[in-house]
Amino acid sequence: MSTGQTIALFGTSADPPSTGHRALLAGLLDHYAQVVTWASSNPFKQHGAPLELRAALLQALVEHLANPRLRLEQQLSSPRAIETLARAQALWPGAELVFVVGSDLVSQIPSWYRAQQLLGQCRLAVVPRQGWALQEADLERLRQLGARVELLPLAIPASASSQIRHHPSPELVPPALWPELVKHNLYGAGHQVVGSADPWGSSTGTLAFASSTQSQPLSPTEPPSFFPTQPLMEPPLEAPLQPPASPRPQPRP
Repeated sequence: MSTGQTIALFGTSADPPSTGHRALLAGLLDHYAQVVTWASSNPFKQHGAPLELRAALLQALVEHLANPRLRLEQQLSSPRAIETLARAQALWPGAELVFVVGSDLVSQIPSWYRAQQLLGQCRLAVVPRQGWALQEADLERLRQLGARVELLPLAIPASASSQIRHHPSPELVPPALWPELVKHNLYGAGHQVVGSADPWGSSTGTLAFASSTQSQPLSPTEPPSFFPTQPLMEPPLEAPLQPPASPRPQPRP
């Protein structure tokens, strides 16, 4: 990899991937030379599908976008952002790394494990999320910790994964993924279309679980390569990578 190449790092629970995830990944490709994503798990949160299946769903979305500058690297997953960054630095030495987070996490980042070290070793890109307005005081606090903050002007549809889990609808899921949700009866999608035609006119689901332990350097001309191996645990974009400390109980009067 050439020195100075820019790579955006975006981890998400993909539980399941939504039209918002598709718009975000496409938007990141408009801003950065390379985009790397992975499915993550939050040990403090219940997920609607196993990690391996969520990784396969995210891989299917990556393949559907069909951009050689986008790939899934499951081995980056870790409960701590600083560990993810270290793994990325080992994979792509000399690259300029950009850690992508949603605006809902901005106020929580200072409480992450070794946050100042993390912010000093990468750029921080913030994607707006509906219902989570950015506060200048939160951004200033990050800058005081050494963050180089980039605000991305991306329009992301309001299609949260939690909404799909509660009310599965093909309008909220990328067309390439709906047949997979139906086939595996994920999030209740199979019950939504019993006896009806595929709403997207697609074929039946074809998720495959592959595994690999090797990594290859990114290249603008190289086709995407995927690594849906069993990763370490990492919280999703919707939750902090390192949960804030619980407040101490106050003594009774």
